[in-house]
Amino acid sequence: QVQLVESGGGSVQFGGSLRLSCTASRVTADRYIIGWFRQAPGKGREEVSCIVTSDGSTNYADSVKGRFTISRDNAKRTVYLQMDALRTEDSAVYYCAADPLPRSTIVTPAFVENKCRGRDFRSWGQGTQVTVSS
Repeated sequence: QVQLVESGGGSVQFGGSLRLSCTASRVTADRYIIGWFRQAPGKGREEVSCIVTSDGSTNYADSVKGRFTISRDNAKRTVYLQMDALRTEDSAVYYCAADPLPRSTIVTPAFVENKCRGRDFRSWGQGTQVTVSS
């Protein structure tokens, strides 16, 4: 099972930027869907963004569209989440997660969106705290 380690969290002021990294090890599948999720105190875990490692297909939650950008570097086995124009409501623990995609899976925008929203991923990182102050 793939192992994930997040980094890059921290404290930033309103309107600032952070870049999170998610590095994978024990990779065995040809392709994965990697997602970023977050959980604020007293709230449920919500999806932020997902990316397919093979073709770069992406999905974003409405709350982060235009502000966050997900990308991947397959050679480094790392997925990034560039977060700009941060708001106080973005404060949360951010987790990355991975799920292998069988070769039979046809990747469409609807598939990526539904998979991301479903939050049904086999492997999860330990999380990294992001705090945005006003």
